Amino acid sequence: MSHTATRGPRPRGLDSSASRFRERALARRRRPWQRVLSLLLVAVLVGGGAYLVGWTGVLGVHDVEVVGVTGAEAAEVRSLVHVEAGTPLVRVDTAAVEQAVRTRVTVAEVSVRRSWPRTLVVEVVPRVPSIVVKNPQGRLEVVDATGVSFGQVAKAPAGVPVVTATGSRSMTPQALQAALALLRDLPPDLAKDVRSVTVSSADLVTFTTRGHTVVWGGEDGAELKIRVLRALLTTKAKVIDVSAPDTPVTR
Repeated sequence: MSHTATRGPRPRGLDSSASRFRERALARRRRPWQRVLSLLLVAVLVGGGAYLVGWTGVLGVHDVEVVGVTGAEAAEVRSLVHVEAGTPLVRVDTAAVEQAVRTRVTVAEVSVRRSWPRTLVVEVVPRVPSIVVKNPQGRLEVVDATGVSFGQVAKAPAGVPVVTATGSRSMTPQALQAALALLRDLPPDLAKDVRSVTVSSADLVTFTTRGHTVVWGGEDGAELKIRVLRALLTTKAKVIDVSAPDTPVTR
């Protein structure tokens, strides 16, 4: 008598294990393609973003903002910014723009920066009058603290002393520097009251202040000259000579 062996149902745990095995195997086979697709997507996004920023007008120059000066001066500075509207902001040569703006003599310093999304900002530091030089023809030239002449005026700005050279000679670079050195050496409370400066043929300086004429002389001994001058400004002397501060003279 023979017996036929019969198989019972597979244990549920075995089916579950086999299914998980197959899923992991499929996941391993899909993973390299998922990485490739992810990298392609990133490349497309980066490339598209780079094209958008660097080669289209979406983030192109729409405005040029001038900071530090206003009115006609700002308009003159803006006219020196030769950047075509719509030029991608990222591709603007800011160094070239700065160099172009520096050609304007009234500009002391300039920096150019991008202001996203569509503005080019030009920050200007204008030259500030330190003295006004009167030439032999009577014209008044405005000069900054570095000795750069940057314009002519009909009248000296308030608080800016007028410098002349004695006689009919033109202002030499040495005479100009002597006048500027005087104003650098004087403390602010004295410098602000200087009204006129005269430089002799020997580059010796005389100036007027608070109703006094002060013979300053050369650049040497400025600290002692200032101490002596402060004391003598309290007197009624019309002329105060501190060119030799150890032996000052008044009259």
